[in-house]
Amino acid sequence: MSAFENDLPEGLDDVEEMDEIEEIESFDEIKDEPREFINEADIAVAAWHEDGRWTLAELSDPYDIAQIITRLKSQQTNGGSIALIAIDEEFFILIRVLGSHISLFLSDATAALDYPVAEELLEIADLPIPEDDDDEAGPTGHLEILADLGMSGMEITALCDDEELFPDEQLEAIASRLGFGEEFAELLDL
Repeated sequence: MSAFENDLPEGLDDVEEMDEIEEIESFDEIKDEPREFINEADIAVAAWHEDGRWTLAELSDPYDIAQIITRLKSQQTNGGSIALIAIDEEFFILIRVLGSHISLFLSDATAALDYPVAEELLEIADLPIPEDDDDEAGPTGHLEILADLGMSGMEITALCDDEELFPDEQLEAIASRLGFGEEFAELLDL
């Protein structure tokens, strides 16, 4: 028996079974179903403007930024597509794909200290990750992400600064400002 075989997890009889498990685990990129640990408060909605009206759809995994960007790319219209994401009643994320351009926004940069999804977003956007809770608190990313749709960076920043609102309420306000507030609230039963 080799030294490696002595270290097999309990219940595995031989190296071949271990190889099969490692092979199966290499399929991590296949993510057809939402993760089990998604909080009920987490929301992710895609919105795109087509034929004079907004269309909305729920996104299955608010923690998978790459998958969300891919989904937004598949919904390309003249105005592009937007993802509105709220995580754990703590912060929200906006992602916009317009042609080949991807814009990213995070309502609180310090969320990257506690949430891998926020850290991933900052890494993708090539933005600095705060070192502690006091460092760079507040919104970061492309503040003018929705400016051409009628919502300035100043308005988004004001929403982020409103400590009375939860992230889902902030996103509902953004959806209303852009013209699909009713559809957003109806989709999420808000």
